[in-house]
Amino acid sequence: MSPASKQHVADISLARSEKRAVCAGNGLTSGKDSKTDGRVPLIGLDRESFESTLVRLGEPSFRAKQLWHWLYYQGARTFGEMTTLPRALRTRLSDSCNIDRPSVSRLQLSEDGARKWLIQFSDGQEVECVHIPEEDRGALCMSSQVGCTLTCNFCYTGTQKLVRNLDSGEIINQFLIARDTIGEWPSPKNGRMISNIVMMGMGEPLYNFDNVARALQIIMDGEGIALSRRRITLSTAGVIPFIQRCGRELGVNLAVSLHAVNDEIRNQLVPINKKYPIKELLDSCRRYPSGRNSRRITFEYVMLKGVNDSDADARALVRLLEGIPAKVNLIPFNAWPGAPYECSSNNRMHSFADIVNNGGYSAPIRVPRGRDILAACGQLKSESERARRRRT
Repeated sequence: MSPASKQHVADISLARSEKRAVCAGNGLTSGKDSKTDGRVPLIGLDRESFESTLVRLGEPSFRAKQLWHWLYYQGARTFGEMTTLPRALRTRLSDSCNIDRPSVSRLQLSEDGARKWLIQFSDGQEVECVHIPEEDRGALCMSSQVGCTLTCNFCYTGTQKLVRNLDSGEIINQFLIARDTIGEWPSPKNGRMISNIVMMGMGEPLYNFDNVARALQIIMDGEGIALSRRRITLSTAGVIPFIQRCGRELGVNLAVSLHAVNDEIRNQLVPINKKYPIKELLDSCRRYPSGRNSRRITFEYVMLKGVNDSDADARALVRLLEGIPAKVNLIPFNAWPGAPYECSSNNRMHSFADIVNNGGYSAPIRVPRGRDILAACGQLKSESERARRRRT
């Protein structure tokens, strides 16, 4: 076993493992490694790879544009649906390429309208994703890893050890499955019920940056799904080396899981803080390429009774954020089985919010959605486990 595979996933060293965590899941296999039918998976290929795959099959490059349109604008699930392609080509594509959706193990509907999918990939591993609807729009909360690299102890996902990264196709397929369920094909130009994406589900997106970036670039492509980068938010617990890259290459909205105003408390809540403490994290946020008034960074702050919710904490938060175009999302703690915390009282949350608002930062208190099906912020988890290595 390589040194990178042996080390504990909660304390990946920057010098050797951080790049591997982004590109290859710390040496863990991706879902595509498990496909055994020999067909090339097309979902998740970038434009160049997509076109070169068609060329290798002996097709002119313009076929790639037609096929892309069918997959990401029309939402086709089989090659047989692609009626603008010659019948012989559809047969050849069916034999050589794979556009299958993953299976849905369970679909739950909350009493407040939120939906949660438990999605199973070809290797049997599972993740959850959630749609949170509003009256005429909605956000899809998507996962980037099976389990999580981090061990944030207020988060249910943090109790599930990292199994592996999702590949770009598995990330996109969460979006496609949600569109299938809600019935939003062909891609609507206006009035989408999936109007926004938040990379806030299972996993730390910046520890799987390459796959997340490829998936989001495909979702933003103007000839397919065409979702604006301004409607996409990526949430990180603070993987500093990739924050700047996220801004430069994707330009999406950034959300930072802060949750505390001093290193002592944040070390307990968000252990990655031991590696990237608050001062360094906020300095990185000040340099974020999209950190302008029109593109404020969102700081997520879970409200934990008696832990981080005092008036003094609120005043300290205002001081910390000085000079950063920012808003603060105050998140009522959403309980889960065995959780070690309680949610702050309603009065305490409003007092905290008033101080932050008076300090010049918008601080709405998020309305929890999907609590009855464990679909609210911090409640996602699957039963997937990393396979134990056989002893030789």
